Amino acid sequence: MKRFGPFSRMSAVAGLAIAGVLAVSAPALAGPAEATLLETYVGTWQGRGVLTGAEKETVVCRMTVSKGNAGKVNYSGRCAMAGTTVAVNGTLAYIDGKKRFEAAMTTNAGFSGLAIGKKSGKGIVFDLKEKAKDDGGNDLSVSAAITLVPERMDVDFGVVFVKTGDTIKASIPFKK
Repeated sequence: MKRFGPFSRMSAVAGLAIAGVLAVSAPALAGPAEATLLETYVGTWQGRGVLTGAEKETVVCRMTVSKGNAGKVNYSGRCAMAGTTVAVNGTLAYIDGKKRFEAAMTTNAGFSGLAIGKKSGKGIVFDLKEKAKDDGGNDLSVSAAITLVPERMDVDFGVVFVKTGDTIKASIPFKK
């Protein structure tokens, strides 16, 4: 099985697009400090890195983050790799009732997931772990660690093909 086939490529790019942008599944009522922290990410972000697995491919991403309602931050973005483009949309928010940041994402590749974020230093770290299937119905384990710090977003992304143990990994730094 070619590891960078159309679905695997779409899954990998979708995971990378999680980079700092995910969509919330619950209402948020952020306190002033949390809302202010989220608003520091408003702007246009660009990222470039290399996706490695059986092959290496360059990944280029662009994200627009804008102020939303009730302390939320909305985003819209695209990542491109080897002729494949994945679009992502969503919202980042602080959920007062749960005392945590939450984010989830939706993509045109059919991938979605919820990430829980926690404050770390002057930024926020989100962890996402999901299960998915490739185009052949094989199980995938998808993980991403998204670190948001002032003026920078870093994404460490991985896909493990459960049956074979093969992996696809990438680290993408984003800057305004």
